[in-house]
Amino acid sequence: MPNMSPKKNEMPTQAPDVRNKNFKEVALGYTPETAIDEAKRCLNCKHKPCVAGCPVKIHIPAFIEKMAQGDFEGAYEIIAQSSSLPAVCGRVCPQETQCEQKCVRGIKGEPVAIGRLERFAADYHNANCKTAPQKPESNGHKVAVIGSGPSGLTCAGDLAKAGYEVTVFEALHLAGGVLVYGIPEFRLPKAIVQKEIDTLKELGVTVETNVVIGKSTSIDELMESGFEAVFIGSGAGLPRFMGIPGENLKGVYSANEFLTRVNLMKAYKDEPSTPIMHASKVAVVGGGNVAMDAARCAKRLGAKDVYIVYRRSMEELPARAEEVEHAQEEGIIFKLLTNPTEILPDENRFVGGMKCVEMELGEPDASGRRRPVVKEGSEFVLDVDCVIMSIGTSPNPLIKSTTEGLAVHKWGGIIADEETGKTSREGVYAGGDAVTGAATVILAMGAGKDAAKAIDEYIQSKNKE
Repeated sequence: MPNMSPKKNEMPTQAPDVRNKNFKEVALGYTPETAIDEAKRCLNCKHKPCVAGCPVKIHIPAFIEKMAQGDFEGAYEIIAQSSSLPAVCGRVCPQETQCEQKCVRGIKGEPVAIGRLERFAADYHNANCKTAPQKPESNGHKVAVIGSGPSGLTCAGDLAKAGYEVTVFEALHLAGGVLVYGIPEFRLPKAIVQKEIDTLKELGVTVETNVVIGKSTSIDELMESGFEAVFIGSGAGLPRFMGIPGENLKGVYSANEFLTRVNLMKAYKDEPSTPIMHASKVAVVGGGNVAMDAARCAKRLGAKDVYIVYRRSMEELPARAEEVEHAQEEGIIFKLLTNPTEILPDENRFVGGMKCVEMELGEPDASGRRRPVVKEGSEFVLDVDCVIMSIGTSPNPLIKSTTEGLAVHKWGGIIADEETGKTSREGVYAGGDAVTGAATVILAMGAGKDAAKAIDEYIQSKNKE
């Protein structure tokens, strides 16, 4: 019998006052019984609107039907046809604005919990399947992938499944890109990322770490060494700052540096090899998912007060509703309609406070959001000893500066065809944050998938000439 409950099954979580002191995963996952019950809420619509909302086009009703039957491995196999990172996407993909937003059950109630079901299927597979995926027969063609984040791993996985010999070049010492340096352990355990990468290696993907393209070697040298195409998925790791006085004080971090120290370098552990400041009162400037991650990490590192300082209201906050809700439950303080103007020093050139002004919302700007305007006479000082800037990132200029003929936007993003990822250089494709600027994991994966298809068509057409 179908489950016609208007509400999705709740996701069990650690209690807020427990989890804000540890880095264990917040969401605990469905039980098999709950997963089956939730799957039975799906109406298996004829037109499958949820699939249209998925950037990698997972056959959602088909995998959910398997879930409803208790065939969890069958559900995973359907997901894996389209996604190289199902356990990751089930955790960090913003389903509420994509597949679940299109769900018919959402018209008169809550949509089917597609993301939670995807997570369950992937976790079940990882825990119970002991057979390695079969490595496809090589087609004799070589492709290089720059960056091992979501777009690079997806592109590599799809090409490997088609028989290509793929080598992924990663600048850091550990593969995973933003999945390992940016997203905290309590949202995405790193063992899960490693499991997904190991699966790609079993398909034949080679991963070389500590290789900085533009320094260690160049795209031209990769092409000369026998790679027939290159995919650039190097992300957007260059942090932005506000340009206000005091940003060079000790105790001011970019969110990228702060999260890299915490996540990749494990600075949250006792006696870590990478130091991090254990501040008492922390201000995180910004309102996106990265800001929520930084604030929640600071709280777990022992900060008494952690503020999200954002110049617009809660309605304009760009972070996922679930992340905002979790942050509020964990005691993060939201200072909305507030904008910093100066970071003040103490006697030792550490952060001693942050001068701010209150804002009010005026007319909509080019983005459609109401423009924040300074409220006259509203200046005040926020008592903090650490500031984390989380106002966006842009692509590192290293690749564009060492690759002749590669066209880029003024702000640094690589210019690439939206449908294929093709750049101005023949045989060179790009996708993900290196093209769009900072966006979501699933959109980067979609770009990697599109580029893999285009690279396959490019190499096969050249082979026929």
